Amino acid sequence: MQIVDRQFDAYQSFVLGCKLFWTNRMFPELYALYRHRAEELARRTGRAPAGAEDVSTLLDGDPLAASFGWMERHLQRMKYSGRWGLAPVHARQRDTIEAELAEPVGDILTLDPNFRQPDYYTAVDIHQHPGGVWSDSIAGYVYERGARTTTPTLQRDLDLHYRFTNLVVGMHKPRRLLDMGCGFGKSTRPFYETVRDADVVGIDLAEPCLRLAARDAVSAQARNVRFMQKDASKTGLGDGQFDVVTSTMLLHEMPPPVIRDLIAESYRLLEPGGVAVHLDFLPPDDPFLTYVHYGHGRRNNEPYMEPLAKMDVVGAMKASGFRNVRAMPFEEAPGALAAAGQRWRFPWTVIVGEKPV
Repeated sequence: MQIVDRQFDAYQSFVLGCKLFWTNRMFPELYALYRHRAEELARRTGRAPAGAEDVSTLLDGDPLAASFGWMERHLQRMKYSGRWGLAPVHARQRDTIEAELAEPVGDILTLDPNFRQPDYYTAVDIHQHPGGVWSDSIAGYVYERGARTTTPTLQRDLDLHYRFTNLVVGMHKPRRLLDMGCGFGKSTRPFYETVRDADVVGIDLAEPCLRLAARDAVSAQARNVRFMQKDASKTGLGDGQFDVVTSTMLLHEMPPPVIRDLIAESYRLLEPGGVAVHLDFLPPDDPFLTYVHYGHGRRNNEPYMEPLAKMDVVGAMKASGFRNVRAMPFEEAPGALAAAGQRWRFPWTVIVGEKPV
């Protein structure tokens, strides 16, 4: 559904313009300030900052650092909850949205009327999305509109979801693929469009997102995809049903014990020779970038982002039985890795493991 409202569009464009200023101007200036102070520290003490806490100490009280954090926190709040924010504007369109969601989608969608959301998932409004993406029938639409500026859909060769799909298919062309934490289907669609002879299943906790994912798949006339309401850490699906298991931006929204359960579950669900490929965020060995990443998690209501960064995900994959496990940087857009440090970006990382034959 496309909301046609000039005030809404102007408001969201203003918020996005401020975020681009934060991304392209404030971030490199703060990075330059950090490097200057780190050099001064090295001259005085002979040591360099060793981690995010050292960076925080160096920048504590600086107006640029304070305004950098303030802008990120409050621009996200404005995006979702301001007068023309995503949540209130979509709420005014509730009848239209719910009518769209009531349209039949056939057997493409399976919901569980007795499904209980995990406590860690309901404890915080992730992304500052009021009530989270699970608690309101229109939340999938709010989330989809918000994601357009977080991971914008561009041409297929530029869109990160299609780039990730191409990477996965290049490793192991799927016949039966499971997309864990599929949300409203943005990560699933490139798979069911790219590999049309594969059976694709998307699972998620949030019914509102799954309803939108199914509706969009029907609109796309997809015949090789199904969506199911399942917990990725304990799906209840049968052993060895898939030859590829993926997730996109899912691990950082779970506490480490649940991540370990998900890894073990993905191993169980794979047939011998299958692969698991997870796209998520692991900051590089740079104290400043780690400091910014941890701050983003706090400011954006993502409490498990820092624990994931501190977790040995590769070790957890190996402990579950995966072999040839590796983590490697992912270039979400052409030239993004080469430009690292010149503008803010997520530390996109692909974690891959193979189930032995």
